[in-house]
Amino acid sequence: MAKRFIAVICVGLCGAPLFAQENGISARVGVGAQVSPEYFGAEDSKTTPTGSFDLEYLRLGGRTFGEESTGLGFGGSVRFIGERSANDYDELTGLADIDPSLELGGGLRFNQPNYDLFADVRYGVIGHESVVAEIGGDLIFEPIDQLEFRAGPRILWGSDDYADTYFGVTDGEGAASAFDPYDPDAGIISRGINAEATYQFNDDWGLKGTLRYDLLTDDAADSPIVQSEDQVTGSVVLTRKVTFGF
Repeated sequence: MAKRFIAVICVGLCGAPLFAQENGISARVGVGAQVSPEYFGAEDSKTTPTGSFDLEYLRLGGRTFGEESTGLGFGGSVRFIGERSANDYDELTGLADIDPSLELGGGLRFNQPNYDLFADVRYGVIGHESVVAEIGGDLIFEPIDQLEFRAGPRILWGSDDYADTYFGVTDGEGAASAFDPYDPDAGIISRGINAEATYQFNDDWGLKGTLRYDLLTDDAADSPIVQSEDQVTGSVVLTRKVTFGF
């Protein structure tokens, strides 16, 4: 799935026809590399391909959504989580493999020129099939027209099924692995901070760097699987603006 996702983004980076029609969509899509923990709670990191999708506006039926809007509004939210295979990590021997997951959802936005706030709810339509919620916000600073910095806090909540999937150990897994059985409850999975810098070479092409720190908390942090509560993810993505009319 990750390869198909990257392939779709690559099509956008290769160029798309521009249409001056009433209905249309404009977004910035990107491909790049990401360094992240090998799995939730891992101490070591891995490097993988990654992508991005930032909607600029959607024009439909004479109405425009998301184009430099301020105030209260709605927005979408997407997150992809890669698979966790016990065959790849000796310390996870005996644990069941976890398939890749795709979370889709959305929520409220409150946008102002110097800050953004959001509250999202997502569901794992593929993979973990559970509910997560995330709240956060960013302060925004633009020293020059082409350069933008933004940073702010993040809090992630997960349902019982989500916590069980990534931090739980069943009785069977406990008997087959080095871990004791563990049944985490729903709650705050992590809290942290996200920082992002974007530089636009021109109207079409840009470069975005992101650094995120998460501290695993509560039942997630107490999981016997967790080797480190400190989770750091960084990425660099080359972006291109694409516009479609319909």
